[in-house]
Amino acid sequence: MDHSHMDHGGMDHGGMDHGAMCNMNMLFTWDTTNLCIVFRSWRVTSTLSLLWSLFGIILLTAGYELVREMSRRYEESSSRKIAELHRRNVLAVERRSKLVKAALYAVQVFYSFFIMLLFMTYNGFVMLAVAVGAFIGYLVFGGGSVTKSAACH
Repeated sequence: MDHSHMDHGGMDHGGMDHGAMCNMNMLFTWDTTNLCIVFRSWRVTSTLSLLWSLFGIILLTAGYELVREMSRRYEESSSRKIAELHRRNVLAVERRSKLVKAALYAVQVFYSFFIMLLFMTYNGFVMLAVAVGAFIGYLVFGGGSVTKSAACH
């Protein structure tokens, strides 16, 4: 149906804030105009807010490596503790260890999907901040193999 002939001049659009619309790109871009990062409230409105956002993304992404390193250390510690215990005490420690490892794994999965959402802004600045955060995180916290990537899951 063609509505091009209709007059919309009398419609009241006063309650709408057209400046608050998020710019959603599905193609790679460097444009930060009305860029929302994951949440509508995390909006880039100026150069300063872009810089703070990129800094926050770097910290968030580096934090992922911290969680991975904490998980590796817990697993090593737990394995040593189980090896040192007598047979009858092992089951309780193994159950507790498995629960903690499952929780750490869930945090890693959630975290990795959040980073994926950051990357899916398709904004070059955000993508670079994710890569810089991964680099810094690995330098500071990465004690494990470099072959395991920060894949979504």
